[in-house]
Amino acid sequence: MSADPTCFNLCDYFLAEERLHRIGDRNAIVFRDGSMNYQELRDEVDYWAHQILRCGVVEGARVAVLLYDSREFIACFLAAVSVGAVCVPINTFLSADDVAFILSDSGARLVIAESELVGRIGSTSGRSLLTVDTANRAHANHKVKETPQPTAATTHDSPAFLLYTSGSTGTPKGVLHLHGSIPFTEKSYAANVLRLTSEDRVFSSSRMFFAYGLGNSLSFPLAAGATVLLEAERMSAERLARFIEERAPTVFFGVPAVYQSLLDFRSGGGRLDLSSVRLCVSAGEALPPKIFEDWQREFGRTILDGIGSTEMLHIFISNREGNSRAGSSGTVVEGYDARLLTDTGDEVGANELGNLWVRGASATAGYWNRADLTEQTIKDGWVRTGDIYRKDEDAFFYHIGRSDDCFKVRGLWVSPIEVESVLISHDSVSEAAVVSAIDENGLATALAYVVIRQGERSAALKDEICRFAGSRLPHYKIPSQIEFIEEMPRTSTGKIQRYKLRAEGRQYRSGETG
Repeated sequence: MSADPTCFNLCDYFLAEERLHRIGDRNAIVFRDGSMNYQELRDEVDYWAHQILRCGVVEGARVAVLLYDSREFIACFLAAVSVGAVCVPINTFLSADDVAFILSDSGARLVIAESELVGRIGSTSGRSLLTVDTANRAHANHKVKETPQPTAATTHDSPAFLLYTSGSTGTPKGVLHLHGSIPFTEKSYAANVLRLTSEDRVFSSSRMFFAYGLGNSLSFPLAAGATVLLEAERMSAERLARFIEERAPTVFFGVPAVYQSLLDFRSGGGRLDLSSVRLCVSAGEALPPKIFEDWQREFGRTILDGIGSTEMLHIFISNREGNSRAGSSGTVVEGYDARLLTDTGDEVGANELGNLWVRGASATAGYWNRADLTEQTIKDGWVRTGDIYRKDEDAFFYHIGRSDDCFKVRGLWVSPIEVESVLISHDSVSEAAVVSAIDENGLATALAYVVIRQGERSAALKDEICRFAGSRLPHYKIPSQIEFIEEMPRTSTGKIQRYKLRAEGRQYRSGETG
């Protein structure tokens, strides 16, 4: 790499030669039955950097990565940015049509894909393809060791990777981040909230194609010289509990649905040993107070809830150890600024509702090929998150809902999250999602979709749940209709897709469903 002091490359941030002199023999990755130390990871990165360059990739070209969470994912990600390319991680759960959309939208020059996922790529016309079999345990050991590849003379402001939003509101959008974005999240959130050390063993149930998982499993543990535990397959609660007991992580990252599944597993008599875990973290969507309280009661541990976004790369408001509140996203993480504004741009007072805007050096450089959306979302360095919040007198932020999820009934605002928190406090209710609907009189009302934990799915139970909600909510927030469903529609990152429920509600009202 150039001696120019303005140069900065993300790969060197983690794996520069002088750093490897100190941490090279430490375990970096534990995957399946094997492990890889930091020096071996650098060798793996060099191997993939050579493969990428041999495919004709130049600085600024996009390299798509369709890989399971594995040592190869981390190596290919770092190899792409090391040569100055822009890495494009792709959700391995997406359909062939969605994968094709991202490849076309990003203009990827090269795809590195799991052998068993090649069928989802479609035509490779105009792009190269490299395949990987991460299930092959000997895969990393039979490569020819390459000579070290000099990293590109990038800067903090050079494009590094392109993340596509999870699609909780529809079509994914490409969100561009720079080489300097990840170090900022590490110095702000990881240093001040997680306080990782080289002794930590980190596991995230959220995958690395997701901004939350990328920080959890790649940037934070590598920056700390810690060990990341990886698992390629989606796990049931029973298997996850066994994984935690066998692998003994010290820091566990999940989303609310994962914590709920583990609580249900425990209540059904399952064994969940958290003796190794010092931190439990949640993000992706707001953590219901009941899950926070049940987890604390069952295991004596606090879940540190926080809010982040693909646009801001990771968590920028968070609870802390010894300073957490049920139902709150916490306080602003050091290094970030946050404010609540009305639709006309005025700041709101304490406990008033406002649109959340945030500012920090990890903010996206903009949406890929969407200058119009970039202009709408980013104003003078401030990013509009699309969330409605209130802030109390102690500077704790409380999530009211997405701006497109909140709605009015009788002229008064209804927060789906508030109603859902009440519904899931009923003993029979496992999950709930509330959306806007129109009643038989053509008036706005709340419609609740409910997953039952126990009891018969009967009209009597619906009435009981409505009465329960009525005893705890103002009349205009009480759902006028409750529909039982088997499971919530979710993105692969665990977010409830309320837009699908709203569409289902419209079909139900119009008689289009059977």
